[in-house]
Amino acid sequence: MLILRWLQKSSKPVQQVLSRCGKVIFGKKYLLVTNVSITVGLSCTGDFLQQRYQIKTKETKSMNLTRSKHVAASGLVIGPFCHYWYIFLDKWLPGKTTKVVLKKVIVDQLICSPIYISLFLITTSVLERKSWEETKKETTSKGATLYLAEWIVWPPAQLINFSFLPTRYRVLYDNSISLGFDCYFSRVKYGCTENANET
Repeated sequence: MLILRWLQKSSKPVQQVLSRCGKVIFGKKYLLVTNVSITVGLSCTGDFLQQRYQIKTKETKSMNLTRSKHVAASGLVIGPFCHYWYIFLDKWLPGKTTKVVLKKVIVDQLICSPIYISLFLITTSVLERKSWEETKKETTSKGATLYLAEWIVWPPAQLINFSFLPTRYRVLYDNSISLGFDCYFSRVKYGCTENANET
């Protein structure tokens, strides 16, 4: 009992610091920076995990740092989009009734998902210096694969997001769920034919 009381008392300062930090980084002033940082960080983590898997399965020989930079750059583009998308969506469709939540899920899937996927594929293709024709072809073919997969993952995930979370935590939640999906994004984008020897 004494140990439990001591742990409760000694953890209060830590809880207070974490609470203050949370209010700052998820406050209005720094929320855009927080959301972009989360998106870049978790996009890179997803790509890193996918590359490690490809090395382990001997599909590639080593980490491709150029590829990682391109994925990070896509996070710099996608992060602000997601930040403003959720603000817009919550203003356009306010409330958390079942009807409103279902509308948000449908609108999110029909509008946000295709834009999100396109931003990822176009940003990485531009950084790879692909021609506009190559970029369009890749966005159409790989984008269709990613979009179909999104219909399995995101509607149930967004039901929780729109039903329970305040706007400021939507991008954090989105990226937490998306970590596994980011691995899949890298898999579809780069596949096993990508040369990972480039650093």
